[in-house]
Amino acid sequence: MQELIQKIDSYKSEINQFIATDEKLVEDFRIKWLGTKGILKGIMGEMKNVPNEQKREAGQLLNEFKLFAEAKYNEFKETVSSQPGSASGEIDLSLPGDETPLGSRHPISLMRNKIISIFQRLGFAVAEGPEIEDDWHNFGALNMPEHHPARDMQDTFYVDAANNGAVSWLLRTHTSNTQVHEMQKGKLPIRVICPGRVYRNETISARSHCFFHQVEGLYIDENVSFADLKQTLYFFVKEMYGKDVKVRFRPSYFPFTEPSAEMDVTCFICGGKGCNICKKTGWVEILGCGVVHPNVLKNCGIDPEKYTGFAFGMGVERPALLKYGINDIRLFSENDVRFLKQFTSAT
Repeated sequence: MQELIQKIDSYKSEINQFIATDEKLVEDFRIKWLGTKGILKGIMGEMKNVPNEQKREAGQLLNEFKLFAEAKYNEFKETVSSQPGSASGEIDLSLPGDETPLGSRHPISLMRNKIISIFQRLGFAVAEGPEIEDDWHNFGALNMPEHHPARDMQDTFYVDAANNGAVSWLLRTHTSNTQVHEMQKGKLPIRVICPGRVYRNETISARSHCFFHQVEGLYIDENVSFADLKQTLYFFVKEMYGKDVKVRFRPSYFPFTEPSAEMDVTCFICGGKGCNICKKTGWVEILGCGVVHPNVLKNCGIDPEKYTGFAFGMGVERPALLKYGINDIRLFSENDVRFLKQFTSAT
């Protein structure tokens, strides 16, 4: 018992001589004296060596020492926390601030936002739709009934294929499904752009991916013509690629538009002289477009005798690749910080 008393007196003396100058020292004190492997726990274990007749006295002594050590710890903690510049105390405004790293917008977001802003100036609203869609909104309503050959152009990820008459669910292959939802609302006229992510079962390479982004547009009103479509797209191209860019329309086929066309611009890498990007043609395809097919209007409850419209759609990755000089589409989805940091100051 006498040995225990001497040990506690020695510990108290050591604690009284301790000086706390910062939070690290206070934490070191806590670990040394009050931690799970600290001195306090160790000395408490010596109770088993005290004779039974002295256990009560020894217990009181040890309890007093425990309260003493805990009180000292709280005192040290309060003293340090009140010092200027401590984590919990008053902030020293004279100290230099920590540098805060700047984040960056993703290049896909930069390109998508620029496309959207141009069409918003023409009065187009932004509409969004579901990425998991039923077969009707993704194909059927767009004049692509079951077994239509145009479906083979878009290798589809099916979430739940139709069985015994059940609805077939899939990952949308284009944002045209959003156009169908907007037409079904029956609020005319319609002037919307539909940005979003789409999915196709394609081999992943430097030039293609199983998911990518599109911005599609739709305008439906009375007396809308192909000439309106051309003037809208002329304005977009001049705003996006500059006043000197040249444009051409080529006849094409899409089941949901008639007539249909693809739009090319002069290659802004070689200026139309021919390079690897434009495959030596001097032209780069940027979008598909056309006048909305009457069957699509009928499918969505719109009278094709009274209303006409145009639609267009473009990918976001391709213009982003060209604008920022990126040679591998996979970089957009790998989340490599070294790659993304390059766009901190991009606009």
